[in-house]
Amino acid sequence: MKYIDEYRSREYAGMLSRAIRRTATQPWRIMEICGGQTHAIARYRLEEMLPPGIRLLHGPGCPVCVTPERLVDGAIRLAAQPGVLLATFGDMMRVPGSRSDLFRAKARGADVRMLYSPLDAVHLAATHPEKEVVFFAIGFETTLPVHLTALKEAIRRGLANFSLLTSFFLVPPAMEAILSDPDCRVDGFLAAGHVCSVTGTAAYEPLAERYRKPVVVAGFEPVDLLYGLHRCICRLEAGEYGVENAYTRAVPEGGNPRFQALMDEMLEPCEGDWRGIGHIAASSLRLRPAYGAYDACRRFAFLTEEGATDADTEETPRSAAAGCLAGEIMRGRKQPSDCPHFGKGCSPDHPIGAPMVSAEGVCAGYFHTES
Repeated sequence: MKYIDEYRSREYAGMLSRAIRRTATQPWRIMEICGGQTHAIARYRLEEMLPPGIRLLHGPGCPVCVTPERLVDGAIRLAAQPGVLLATFGDMMRVPGSRSDLFRAKARGADVRMLYSPLDAVHLAATHPEKEVVFFAIGFETTLPVHLTALKEAIRRGLANFSLLTSFFLVPPAMEAILSDPDCRVDGFLAAGHVCSVTGTAAYEPLAERYRKPVVVAGFEPVDLLYGLHRCICRLEAGEYGVENAYTRAVPEGGNPRFQALMDEMLEPCEGDWRGIGHIAASSLRLRPAYGAYDACRRFAFLTEEGATDADTEETPRSAAAGCLAGEIMRGRKQPSDCPHFGKGCSPDHPIGAPMVSAEGVCAGYFHTES
């Protein structure tokens, strides 16, 4: 679908809404994985343009949100070490660990820098040779090449004082964890266009075949999302499954071979812990041994110690809120409004559950829409 201006977008959105209403003859539950798609759905109130039987479910589409507490705790402890400069993106600053967050660590005197690019961290390593500069790198497949390119630049410049603390996640294993759940409520998926622009669509084909579900690659504008939903519903109504690319203007079927080669060279699969969901086998990526000298978890042994937390802080442990439905929401079993803490004890300023900790989390998206 070609790019269209705002006026035409409204016209096409209305046409697609009517097409969906004509096509859907029974209830269907469709999950989008990407947090950017979730926020567009909430912001533009796309659910109001759908017939009552079509229900949208919101998956674990934000890597910041699913970064486990133990890794945030490790980053906080790391930032408190003498001679260490910890840098990260702004949305990681508020993510709660078991006791604290990076904003509070900075207020206590830790050298924590909020950056806009990992290349800025490389520059810090070059201008502060007396410091160990660690970039807390978070992402799904979309942003991994950016982090790896920065590491390549640090290596090219001979910056031995630079390393990455990684929290890298893969989307297909999370989808399989949801689909393999006996209580799975998902009839079809919208896959994230920006992820597929890197990986291509082939990784989703085994899932679609194994679980007999349609997976439609969609974009992020309202028309893109409605078009993706329409194509997914058409497949469901016809009893068809498989992968369909509804975002061809940005997603080549094979993805980006150059980025894929970079990821294959520098990263290897490993076990993953997802905040709010739990353990998912082979769902994360880490630096290969050849790049171990730049892996903060290898460079700072305490980061891998069992039970390592930010225990050196004066904060008291955060108690888990009874009734928090974060895991149920990210698995598609519940909606944010079902949670007793939503918009009350849990808000973007004081997040309790994983989907509220980042601007791209589903609970944060619906909080801002309803506020």
